[in-house]
Amino acid sequence: MKILAIDTSSNICSVCLLEDNELISTLEIKDEKTHSEKLMPLVQKLLTTANTPLNEINLIACDKGPGSFTGIRIGISAVKAMAEVHKLDVIGVSSLQSLAYNEIFDGITCSLIDARNNQVYCGIFDDNHNKLGEYMADDILVILNQINSLIFNEYVEHSKNINPVSRVARVEIGVVRGTRKYLSQRERSMSFTHYKKPPSYPIYR
Repeated sequence: MKILAIDTSSNICSVCLLEDNELISTLEIKDEKTHSEKLMPLVQKLLTTANTPLNEINLIACDKGPGSFTGIRIGISAVKAMAEVHKLDVIGVSSLQSLAYNEIFDGITCSLIDARNNQVYCGIFDDNHNKLGEYMADDILVILNQINSLIFNEYVEHSKNINPVSRVARVEIGVVRGTRKYLSQRERSMSFTHYKKPPSYPIYR
């Protein structure tokens, strides 16, 4: 199966071509203000380089956010147009879940995306990248408290034979897309203190 993947949800416009589980080619441009101008030429360049016409694509995957509203709208509109003309199947992919797939980790991964004004989008995933709870969007400190509660409850339910310290030792938090700048050292350290996290374990990377 050949898959064309498109992401316009951030300041980076990226496209890639996959065949089954193998990455064939990828291109990206970092300029949020020109996604509407650069996306289709980027897709054309990708397919030409890979010697793959659009009508040979079996599926188009498109990032559906959260992220830049304008960028997401541009990406989805382009994908719907291509799919309509060439009768292609389409699937939407969450920005937060796609970020979680970048981590290979035996535990919980938290994806955070900067929503500006001290706000973040948040998604929490298990080690198989399945979503735990609902996606969240709120003030960074509110999100940290919700993360604490959700992670603790999840491990209490599924890992009753593991003590609280080792539960927390299996948690990894991925802070991405500019969110780190909103977290002072005090705010970073307050997140899991009441679970007595081993001090050597890095919560934020």
